[in-house]
Amino acid sequence: MDLEGLVAEARERRPKPMPARERRVFAAMAAAFVAGAVGIALAIPHDRAVRPGIIVALVLLQALTFRARFEIGTGIANPTALAYVPMLFMAPLRLVPLLFFLGHLLSKVPDFALKKIHPDRWIFALADNWFVLGPVAVLGLLAPGPPSAAHLWVYMLAVVVQAGLGVANVVLGELLPYGVPASKTLPIAGWAYGIGAILLPVAYMTAVVAVKHPIALGAIVPLLWLLTVFSRERQQRYAAALELNQAYRGTVMVLADVVEADDNYTAFHCRSVVELASAVGAELGLNDEELQELEMAALLHDVGKIAIPKEILNKPSRLTEAEFEQMKTHTIEGQLLLSRIGGRLARVGEVVRSCHERWDGKGYPDGLKGEEIPLAARIVFCCDAWSAMTTDRPYRNALDRETAHAELDANAGTQFEPKVVAALVKVVDSLDQHATQSYNDAVRAVLAQQRPPVSLGASA
Repeated sequence: MDLEGLVAEARERRPKPMPARERRVFAAMAAAFVAGAVGIALAIPHDRAVRPGIIVALVLLQALTFRARFEIGTGIANPTALAYVPMLFMAPLRLVPLLFFLGHLLSKVPDFALKKIHPDRWIFALADNWFVLGPVAVLGLLAPGPPSAAHLWVYMLAVVVQAGLGVANVVLGELLPYGVPASKTLPIAGWAYGIGAILLPVAYMTAVVAVKHPIALGAIVPLLWLLTVFSRERQQRYAAALELNQAYRGTVMVLADVVEADDNYTAFHCRSVVELASAVGAELGLNDEELQELEMAALLHDVGKIAIPKEILNKPSRLTEAEFEQMKTHTIEGQLLLSRIGGRLARVGEVVRSCHERWDGKGYPDGLKGEEIPLAARIVFCCDAWSAMTTDRPYRNALDRETAHAELDANAGTQFEPKVVAALVKVVDSLDQHATQSYNDAVRAVLAQQRPPVSLGASA
C-alpha cells in the first residue's frame, strides 16, 4: 500500500491487544534490552553523581520528545535525540537506559488513559530501545566525561553503533512477528533515523552548554513545542488523506458492484483482468502506487459498458458497424464517469479511456501510438485481450491456450506492446492453467487491504 495505507494500518492496530506471537517476540526483545542494560551498568564504572532535579528534568524532557510524533508508514519517528544526547552527558551513564525507558513509558500514559494505545503495548517502551545501549556503552568505555571536541571520534562511533542497533531493532521487530523482509522496513527506517541525524548537532550543542548550566535544557522546550505542532498538523493531514482514500476505495467497490449487477460476464472478465494485470505490472517492476492504480483501472476498465444497451452487450453474433461504433464509446463513458469523482479515480479514468489504444496507433478513441499510451492502459489492453480470447463469448467459444498464445505473438508490435506481451506470456506460463477461471471476488480485498506492518521503534 501507499504511505497513507500503512499509516491507516498502524492507527488501527495500536488500540488493539497484542496477538500472542507479537507479545512473545516483543517480550523477548524487551528482555534482551533489560539484559543489555544490566550488563552495561555492571561494566561501566560509577562515573557521575545522581542529581535528582536534573534526572527528573531529563526524564520529563525525554517524555516530551516522544509526544512529537511523525507518522511514517506504520511507525512513528520522534525527535528523541534532543533529550537523549544531553542525558548521555548529564546523567549517570549506568542509569541512562532506565531513564530513557521511564521517559518513553511516561509519554504513553495519556494514550493509555484515552485508549489510543492498548495497555499491552507498554512493552514497546523496552523492546524498541535497543539503540540506546550502543552510545551508552561507547561513551562509558571510551569517553565518560563531559563533552569535548577531543572525543569527537568517540561520539561519531557512538552514532554509528546506535544506528546499527536501531536498524537491527527495526528489522527483527518486523521479521520475527510479522515476517516482513528487511527490504520493506529499511527505506522507512531511513526516514526515521534521518530525523534524528538532523537534530544531533542541536542536541550536542545543548548538552555542551547544559553540562555547566542545566537551565539551558529549557531552550529545547520551544523547539519541541514547534515540532509537536507540526507533527499534529501532519497527523490531521493524514487523517484527511485516509478518509479521502477510503472514499476512493469505497467508490471503486460500489462501481464494481454496479458492473456485476448489470452484466455478470463483464464483472467476471474485469476480475480476471485484475489478476493478470497485477501480475504483469509486478513483472514489469511497477511500484506499489502504480500497481494499485493499475488494479483499479483493470477492475473498472469496462465500467463504461453500463451505458451500452444490453442488446448490444449480449448480442449472440458479431456486431454491425454501427453497433461496434456505439460499443467503442464505453471507454469515453468510463472516463466521464470516473472524472466526475475526481482525484485518483480521475487519473484512473484517463487509463480507462486508453484501454483500447493500439501500439501501432490504430486503436480508439484517440488513436494514440506507442508510449503515448499510458503504460497501465497498455497492460490492461493486453490482459483484456487474453482474458477475452480464453473465455466463452456470446458469439464464439473460448480459444485454447496455444491458439491465444499464438495470437498474442502475432500481434506483438502492432496491436500490443512487445514488452507487455513478453511479460504476460511469462506470467501466464507460470500460473496454473485454471487460476484465472477460479478467481473470485477476493480481488476487491486486494484493492482495499493493508499490507504487513512496518514499525519504527516507538511505534506502539
